Amino acid sequence: MKISYTKLWKLLIDKKLNKQTLRRLTGISAATMAKLGKGENVNTDVLIRICEALKCKLSDIMELE
Repeated sequence: MKISYTKLWKLLIDKKLNKQTLRRLTGISAATMAKLGKGENVNTDVLIRICEALKCKLSDIMELE
């Protein structure tokens, strides 16, 4: 199984945000953002910070393929 963050990128577009703004809101590093872009595993704490910043659930930003 592979993790897909396509929902996250669509949500950012819907909220008129970019990756840089997301980084600033959450405090995540450029390396972590790169992992998200490649669909790699990231720490659960990072995903929770993203959800808190975007006021959404985990299922709104990721899915298993």
